[in-house]
Amino acid sequence: MTDITRVDLSTVCAVIVTYQPESAALFALIDAVMPQVGAVVVVDNASDGIWQQTIQHNKPDITLLRQPCNVGLAVAQNAGIDWARAHGYSHVLLLDQDSEPGEGMVAALLATLKMLSFDSKVGAVGPRFHDKREDRDAPFVRIGFPRSQKLWCESDTQSIACDFLISSGALIPIAVLDQVGAMDAGLFIDNVDMEWSFRARAKGYALYGVCSATMHHHLGDDRRALPFGVGKIVVHGPSRLYYMMRNRLRLYGMRHTPLVWTAQDIPRVLVKLFLFGVLIGPRWRNLRFMLRGLWDGLLGRQGACPADLLR
Repeated sequence: MTDITRVDLSTVCAVIVTYQPESAALFALIDAVMPQVGAVVVVDNASDGIWQQTIQHNKPDITLLRQPCNVGLAVAQNAGIDWARAHGYSHVLLLDQDSEPGEGMVAALLATLKMLSFDSKVGAVGPRFHDKREDRDAPFVRIGFPRSQKLWCESDTQSIACDFLISSGALIPIAVLDQVGAMDAGLFIDNVDMEWSFRARAKGYALYGVCSATMHHHLGDDRRALPFGVGKIVVHGPSRLYYMMRNRLRLYGMRHTPLVWTAQDIPRVLVKLFLFGVLIGPRWRNLRFMLRGLWDGLLGRQGACPADLLR
């Protein structure tokens, strides 16, 4: 295994995308990642508050790229990637505002990426992540039908080949982004990471989960108990449900999307309509946003959620 003490972390630029962040969580993220990378770029989607001034005053080494409005996750990520490329960094580490890298995460990712790249064409690596509201780490996934295969870390020495990585925590060489392309701006937020992963895989790049790298990350806005004690489900707000429905239909029509993923995902549309339109409130508002998302997906619409729907 590559010695993590010998990797050059100064080649890595962390790109953090923010939108109305909780300042304490954001500062904890920045403090955790700054010692692990060569540069930190915060791309802010026109948030309110005074935390930007706090960053510029207390952390002058951080670059803050303010957007004129909420341009979406993909556009903001691309802005940070462009900054890293222009300033000579060879790798980017993508991070959401609600993530917190574990100690040594970046070194473990970079060392594993370099080791794996000797034998295969690696597009990106990502850490195993843990939601503090859950009792265990999340698995990596290989897509199958009728169900995908969940692959759990059994030791810190494992590197697990998978079919997609969540964007937060993903370490990607700039050279790979030059070949695969930027994040899809039209998706705005949901499934941006999945679409890029599918595109990278279609171009022959492998993706790996790195078990020695860990990160805390929040999935969804909340956890809600299902009726009859059958478990809990990740809950998102109505506008996120709009993007989830619209963007999955957009992915269905893309040539690089695996047909097996489309086949297993179509039943999920019906399940989500039932869960969030019947069982979990606000039912009517959820249903209205989801149906509009499906309709806009059929029409091929892109970008931000329509203003008339948000009124």
